[in-house]
Amino acid sequence: MAELPSAVFNDSSVDWTAAGGNSRDMDVNVAYVASGFHQVWMMSATVFVFPIIPGLGLFYAGLCRRKSATTLLWQSMGVLGVISFQWFFWGYSLAYAADANPYIGTLTNFGMRHVVSVAIGYLPEPLFALYQCMFALCTVMIMIGGAFERARLLPSMIFAFCWATIVYCPIVCWTWNAQGWLFNLPALDFAGGGPVHISSGTGALAYALVIGKRLEHNDPKRRVPRYVPHNPTLIFIGTWMIWFGWFGFNGGSTLNASVRTSYVLQNTNLAAATGVIGFSTLDYVLYRGRFSLVGACQGCVAGLVAITPAAGFVPVYFAALIGFLGGVGVRLCANVNEWLRVDEGMEVFKLHAIGGIIGAILTGLFAADWVSLLDGATEAQGWVDHNYIQLGYQLAEICAIVGYTFVVTVILLLIIDHIPGLKFRVPEHQEIEGLDKHLLFEEGMGDYELAEALRAAGFLNVGGMMVNDGITGVELPAPSSSSADDNKDKAVEAGSPDEKVVG
Repeated sequence: MAELPSAVFNDSSVDWTAAGGNSRDMDVNVAYVASGFHQVWMMSATVFVFPIIPGLGLFYAGLCRRKSATTLLWQSMGVLGVISFQWFFWGYSLAYAADANPYIGTLTNFGMRHVVSVAIGYLPEPLFALYQCMFALCTVMIMIGGAFERARLLPSMIFAFCWATIVYCPIVCWTWNAQGWLFNLPALDFAGGGPVHISSGTGALAYALVIGKRLEHNDPKRRVPRYVPHNPTLIFIGTWMIWFGWFGFNGGSTLNASVRTSYVLQNTNLAAATGVIGFSTLDYVLYRGRFSLVGACQGCVAGLVAITPAAGFVPVYFAALIGFLGGVGVRLCANVNEWLRVDEGMEVFKLHAIGGIIGAILTGLFAADWVSLLDGATEAQGWVDHNYIQLGYQLAEICAIVGYTFVVTVILLLIIDHIPGLKFRVPEHQEIEGLDKHLLFEEGMGDYELAEALRAAGFLNVGGMMVNDGITGVELPAPSSSSADDNKDKAVEAGSPDEKVVG
């Protein structure tokens, strides 16, 4: 391996500074010449991770009903803006400041102060900070899915900023900062099983619990239709963007371009594949000989989530097993919302928290030192190397992150919800008609004009037996005392002469 850039910066013959080197007095690039190929790979990995954010937006938009799908796409843009600023403002410093304590960083790098040319391993710190920003973006975007179809956008973005500050950043400091207590335990978490997936899944569960169930699930006397994802094509496209991005998500977590990096890429791809196999196999059995495209996509995500904490620690044959068990384990928890009596329709807790917990436990079992040593420096051992206490460390990580995330997220949600003007829940009529119509300016997905015509005709009422119109995702009441002919005449007058009455 090439000489570490810090060795050049620490040469007493030049003016070393806290920022790595004074560019007025020296060419700071000299320190990185020998290790430049590591920078090239990490720049590429950073770009590879970026599509995960819009991919999650498409994945979520396809899962929900059409009347609120565009709102979820907006949230992916909103998170990109808000969390990128939060990371620059103080997020990076709270997570990675060199003078952090075991639980939280300081404001040493507030506003990216001193983040200029100092070396983090083989990388200049600005590149390291940008790469880690992608993780913050992905985590918050995953968590935001916990309250789909019923949360206002402005409070949601304020919550995202605060959640990243007091939940995500401390957990990152615990896990990946050299001063962190989980880092020094040590709990093994290669690329974010705890900070990214367990925390986001648990946060989504808390979000759904505090904000409450959707209207259809709150009224026991109302027939509740079983909603299916309105657009599997969006889910399919989003999943492939996520799978692609995960090569950078896991592959870049070595922070170098070593043999270990290549091994991580192989583990990542194989685990995603076996996740599809495991999830789809159970689908085929439970659906009596039929497959599910949405299920295959969820299996892919489950495999990727499960391998995330393990990718740089386990042999490839165990990676295949981890992906398969991740897919099977998540599929067996299909009814977790009913068990917990919560309306978390995006199933973020199931896919990410449960998948992350499976991965964290299996990392403690299957971590082999010869895999981690492929980078020439890191040594990590699990049960296969007779390091039996490692499973206890993994369980400590899981319990700490789940407990801290859930409690702090609930408290944060309750505080924000009681601030005037920041109530999370949309009014009842907005939830029934769809968030796109009320939270976005003349934007929506699908036959928007048809929904307006039906509203004018008097069909979009709250009472009565509710059915799904199959087009807008809005529930329609069965015809009341007026005849079907009268209802059809109303629709004609409203400008939709060709549509049949649903009921």
